[in-house]
Amino acid sequence: MGKFITIGERIHCISPVIRAAMDAKDPAPILKRAKEQLDAGAVYLDVNIGPAEKTGEELMKWAVKLLQENFDNVPLCLDTANKKAIEAGISVYNRAKGKPIVNSADAGDRLSNIDLAAANDAICIALCAKQGIPSDNDERMAYCQEMLEHGMGLGMEAEDLWFDPLFLVIKGMQDKQVEVLGFIRQLSDMGFNSTGGLSNVSNMMPKHIRPIMDSVMVAMAIQCGLTSAIVNPCDLRLMETIKSADIIMGKNLYADSYLEI
Repeated sequence: MGKFITIGERIHCISPVIRAAMDAKDPAPILKRAKEQLDAGAVYLDVNIGPAEKTGEELMKWAVKLLQENFDNVPLCLDTANKKAIEAGISVYNRAKGKPIVNSADAGDRLSNIDLAAANDAICIALCAKQGIPSDNDERMAYCQEMLEHGMGLGMEAEDLWFDPLFLVIKGMQDKQVEVLGFIRQLSDMGFNSTGGLSNVSNMMPKHIRPIMDSVMVAMAIQCGLTSAIVNPCDLRLMETIKSADIIMGKNLYADSYLEI
């Protein structure tokens, strides 16, 4: 993979504004959030509609069309526990700017999301966990191998499984951070793509600390070989760090204007 791939996390039904917009199919708040993230440098947009058990298929189709038609077929990460809604979204998805991402599978109850991705030629985020937090990196790797074998058995390319090491909150799990970075390096050494919810690390921290901690963590993770992350692209410090890391790692050509690209 070349330049670091950012997946914008801010179209999420946990936000009251976005939830209300989805319920009413009001495009304005969703388009506003999308534009803010794309203007800030997001590559993919995550579209989280929640469980959406009754209206998921219709809602995901609406959201996919809305975003892709307004933003030149922006690539999307489809995020819901409703598999039929993911399939519905993929059915109207334009691949001109990249395959859809299925968010997400694990080695437990959500293993079948790999089947869904394989059947629809999609990328799948594969969380290296089964039940709860893995005890160590050997357990993470066992789950990784299990999902890799499953996906490849269905005809997937290894590059279409983006392994998630499970970023852990520092406030309470400080002793686990170096372990997670070590696992990212293992994935990189094996040639695998990786991603994950970066903002987990600073969860529950004061607002003024979160951008600092997230930025340092992403820089360290990129040095270890992280190829993507689910982030808040409106965090200027974070995006400047990612763009600078791409320069230092030789993923982008330096120019004085690199922060504006």
